[in-house]
Amino acid sequence: MTLPTSRRLMLAHILSLVVAGVVLPLAQAAGPTEALDARVQRFLDGARNQWADWNVPYEDGKALHDLIVKNHFRRALEIGTSTGHSGIWIAWALSQTGGTLITIEIDKARYDTAVRNFEKAGVASYVDARLADAHQLVKELKGPFDFVFSDADKEWYTQYFKDIDSKLVVGGCYTAHNVLRSGGRGVEEFLAYVKSLPNYRTRIDRSSSEGISISCKVAK
Repeated sequence: MTLPTSRRLMLAHILSLVVAGVVLPLAQAAGPTEALDARVQRFLDGARNQWADWNVPYEDGKALHDLIVKNHFRRALEIGTSTGHSGIWIAWALSQTGGTLITIEIDKARYDTAVRNFEKAGVASYVDARLADAHQLVKELKGPFDFVFSDADKEWYTQYFKDIDSKLVVGGCYTAHNVLRSGGRGVEEFLAYVKSLPNYRTRIDRSSSEGISISCKVAK
């Protein structure tokens, strides 16, 4: 049976409205995410060779980002913000998983610079930046966390881990920077400790010469 032309046109119009009603919201939802991705990438690429103050290399920032996205981590803690390079990578990843970051910095000047950088990069809404002494605050934080990045005073690495261990969920990962060089005795003690734990699996990421230890919790 052939439909009258007027009816065919009406059905085509209705179909176009239905399709638009589905496609447009999806496009609108994707738009802000794509815009944020482009903004963060431009900021990171533009500042690639400008980071100092104990920030991580670009390659290590990307390694942290990829680890978070791959494992869909959402509750992150960073110990040692510096001026925000690693925090931007972490927060960018969390913007894709629906998570948030708590980051701790003790130095006021570095903290203020990091807060400005979070704003410039477009990730400030995913970051809870704390100006505090991590020795104390890490003990007080309730968690739970599924991702931790430690890049503060190396002689305290083992203690930071012990303070977080019970707050890290099974399946979560505790990462630490400078484990291949420039870490000193504190890093050696930390690595020996985490590698001795039967409920953690530890490997070393060598994206840069600094090295990141990745200790993932496989049981309570």
